[in-house]
Amino acid sequence: MPYVLRNTEGRIIAVLSEHVEGAEMVAAHDAQLTEFLQKDSPESKAQAELIESDLGIVRVLEDLIDILIERGHIMFTDFPQPAQRKLLSRRGLRKEFSYMDDLFNEENGLDMPDPDEDGEGFL
Repeated sequence: MPYVLRNTEGRIIAVLSEHVEGAEMVAAHDAQLTEFLQKDSPESKAQAELIESDLGIVRVLEDLIDILIERGHIMFTDFPQPAQRKLLSRRGLRKEFSYMDDLFNEENGLDMPDPDEDGEGFL
């Protein structure tokens, strides 16, 4: 059975394989232990940070590919068909999100009319 240390609010802050002063034994299937191991543990937090970093790197690589294509250093057709499809799909998604951001961005001066008297929108 694992041992845990808790903070002053009673949340698990560490899991131990041996008893130390202040630790309490919990069942291996304890709900709070499972939650800690899935999202609150240092390992889980590090993994989440790594995933977030990976997503940022993906964006950098997409931009790099676009720059290399624009400058004629590589051709889009140099990529295998599956890679071409993925790049086109991502480019399309980025355009859609850009369009939505422009459409609903408050800074663009687009003022939406107030709702009608009956509470309905302007449509």
